[in-house]
Amino acid sequence: MATRRSFLVGSALTAAMSRSAVGANERIRLGFLGTGTRGSYMATVAEEFEDCQILAMCDVYKPYLEKAVAGLKVSKPDTYTDYRRVLERKDIDAVFIATPDHWHAPMIIEASQAGKDIYCEKPLSNSIEAGWRAVEVAQRHKRVVQIGLQQRSWDHFQKCCQLVQSGMFGTIFHCKLHWQGSYTRPKEEPTPPPPDLDWELFQGPAPRKPFSPSRFRSWRSYYDYGGGIITDQGVHVADVVHWYMKVREPRYASAAAQYVNFEPNPECPPDSFQIAWQYDNFVMSFTNAYMPQTDYLADQGNYFFGTRGVLHVNRQSYTYRPMPVRGGAGRGQPPAPPFEAFNTKFAYVGKPSDSAHIRNWLDCIKSRGTPTTDIETGFYSTLPLLLGLLAVRDGKTYYWDGKQARA
Repeated sequence: MATRRSFLVGSALTAAMSRSAVGANERIRLGFLGTGTRGSYMATVAEEFEDCQILAMCDVYKPYLEKAVAGLKVSKPDTYTDYRRVLERKDIDAVFIATPDHWHAPMIIEASQAGKDIYCEKPLSNSIEAGWRAVEVAQRHKRVVQIGLQQRSWDHFQKCCQLVQSGMFGTIFHCKLHWQGSYTRPKEEPTPPPPDLDWELFQGPAPRKPFSPSRFRSWRSYYDYGGGIITDQGVHVADVVHWYMKVREPRYASAAAQYVNFEPNPECPPDSFQIAWQYDNFVMSFTNAYMPQTDYLADQGNYFFGTRGVLHVNRQSYTYRPMPVRGGAGRGQPPAPPFEAFNTKFAYVGKPSDSAHIRNWLDCIKSRGTPTTDIETGFYSTLPLLLGLLAVRDGKTYYWDGKQARA
């Protein structure tokens, strides 16, 4: 990676100057960076659109790459280990980033400098500083960036947003996030990396550590590469709060956390946590504690507690109930208007929202419009989780001053 700087200066400037905007009727040529479970699946979704073509795929682990290419029905992409070989290609208009989180912001930056538009899976970054740098560079280069917070493209999430914003539930005073379990891992002894894995390139901008199986296969468990369930699934539910409540940033985050089922491992977030955020007009909390049950998704998702009612929404159901009327529905508010309790449940099928999110991105590449979850929205929806992760890791309250986190 010694030639990284010289490569970026030369290829980025050449690509940015030579590339013109994709026309409304032109085919968009894609490169996929990261072909693990999510990247390989989203490639199959993307190639269903007749106006896009997958020309290249890249991964540091050869078996992932081979499996992803074999799973495509239409495309016959070139394959690479080094993502820079994809970025330097002038015939690629846009890239899809589905790497571990620590690579998201650096790849957004380098892809922006190379003149590519970008779809990046969530979260935007595993650090606040790198995430904001990606926002600045993408905006400076006028890139169309969609962040993979695809619940915004899900029909019933959109419907529930309308219910909250209509005032049906009164003044929302508490937004609860819930996702079950944890990704915490026990300590492992180093082993040699597999011969078909480029461990050096996997680590990239992260601190150099010896290889161990879980560092690669369970990378979300480590602060170096992700943030456990807090940033992985937490960003989805925090984004719903920001969307429904029309807010941008919390004032501060605090947390209580401890290791329960594992010996303390300072490289991984604890497996039991409660995080709380203060916003200007409501509080938000996140816990991973749950009642054991057969239906894994039943309790997960978002709860909106209002003075007139409560809403619970997740990927396979939504429920709302009125508050009991006891002479008033809150300070200075009249009794709640009557509405019937409601509950509906349906199969968890994510592909329609994934497809709609990609379609929106492709359309915006052609129109140069703003996608459903643009990069600045992605940053601010990731921000509370990164503040919360700092609070968990350091045992301190972190305040957001509008530019940086302060303990």
